[in-house]
Amino acid sequence: MTGKRVDRRWLSEAVRRIEADYNRSADTHLIRVDLPRYPGIVLYLKDESSHPTGSLKHRLARSLFLYALCNEWIGPETTVIESSSGSTAVSEAYFAKMLGLRFFAVVPATTAKPKLDAIRFHGGEIHMVDDPRTVYAVSHRLAAETGGHYLDQFTYAERATDWRGNNNIAESIFAQMAEEEHPCPSWIVCGAGTGGTSATIGRFIRYCRHDTKLCVADPVHSVFHRHFEDRSVVALPEGCASRIEGIGRPRVEPSFVPSVIDRMIAVEDADSIGAMRALSDRLGRRVGGSTGTNLWACAQIVEEMAAAGETGSIVTLLCDGGDRYGCTYYDDVWLDDRGVAWTDPAARMTQFLG
Repeated sequence: MTGKRVDRRWLSEAVRRIEADYNRSADTHLIRVDLPRYPGIVLYLKDESSHPTGSLKHRLARSLFLYALCNEWIGPETTVIESSSGSTAVSEAYFAKMLGLRFFAVVPATTAKPKLDAIRFHGGEIHMVDDPRTVYAVSHRLAAETGGHYLDQFTYAERATDWRGNNNIAESIFAQMAEEEHPCPSWIVCGAGTGGTSATIGRFIRYCRHDTKLCVADPVHSVFHRHFEDRSVVALPEGCASRIEGIGRPRVEPSFVPSVIDRMIAVEDADSIGAMRALSDRLGRRVGGSTGTNLWACAQIVEEMAAAGETGSIVTLLCDGGDRYGCTYYDDVWLDDRGVAWTDPAARMTQFLG
């Protein structure tokens, strides 16, 4: 950002292009998954993989660009920068290309190659860092060097989306559930990468006075669930990191709002991968690792509801497709080399799904 005013005609055209892209897109599907072993309890998957860029982060990227444009932080010559483990950067590269802007993605060196290929496909450039904790500082430095704008999903995710409605994911879920036998979900389950999705859903639930509770599924090697239990915990020890891309962080991000969350469930990486593989078999198509994390938490809640004699519905997010993880989570050799014992959790999840 240079402080120079942005031409209003260019700004209006940029907003129009992004809104037109939304107008061309249908809402994402809500997939019903019946659970034969748990009569009276139904699981639904909000399939965010059907967005044009293939993940839940398409919503966030659109909101971040509109937020930055309407704040006049982005102009026709602005270089746009983001720190991301991949999916957000893929979506942001898509919108940057739409506006004719140069885009840099600052990503950890461990980011799956198909995600990097997708960023490049949409015209983005890759800046790789060995230490994931440096993505913030490197992004700020690149913005200063280029006179560009750092979108900073970790700070602005919770405020760039209108949590009261305006086609956000929470409003979409409740609208699609309206004709189901349990239209008001007992629980909605999501993960936390920036914290933006959980903040939006949690605020919407309270704003609309729904009885639904929000559970955030978090990798064991993430700080969010620790911070939820003890607000004094704000960072993980060095070397502690999750293998599940897109969720879980080593530090508490500014967009994480624990007060709107009712419960958090910590999930082992092996359980996430096992659940991911089992669900992929059930659906007949691959899903990503964070979807497995969500599903493992859902299974725990379902079992608790059944034990208590409760019925109802649970909605969770199918965050992205599994094609981006063909060389990692779907590669048995890759998993074996890293000691990820996923087969027993996969068998347990297969049994849960019936």
